[in-house]
Amino acid sequence: MSTFVFDHVGITTTEPQPQEDWVEQSRIWVTNPKQHPEHIEFLRYAPDSTVPAAVRDNPHVAYRVDDLELHLAAPGVEILIPPFIVGDFLEVAFVRKHGAIFEYMRYLKEGWFGN
Repeated sequence: MSTFVFDHVGITTTEPQPQEDWVEQSRIWVTNPKQHPEHIEFLRYAPDSTVPAAVRDNPHVAYRVDDLELHLAAPGVEILIPPFIVGDFLEVAFVRKHGAIFEYMRYLKEGWFGN
């Protein structure tokens, strides 16, 4: 059975946040949820971000997994953003399941978010 551990909740904002980091690949500013007492990640999208509206316009719940493909192939999963690498330490994908948005995260090594 694959690991499935809560990591954070992602919330879209239009206001700059302290300690944001720029992610060129997604064209967003993002905060580190490990630095928030409730594990909240704030995401602020550049006007030209190509992130799908379903992800931009809704909060998401993120889980750490050790088998990304297993979770993507599960019944009822609609892949909104296929797997991609963040930095060199994390593989993520965004899906819709049960009408909600989820981020599945597979750590490749220790990195910005720490695992």
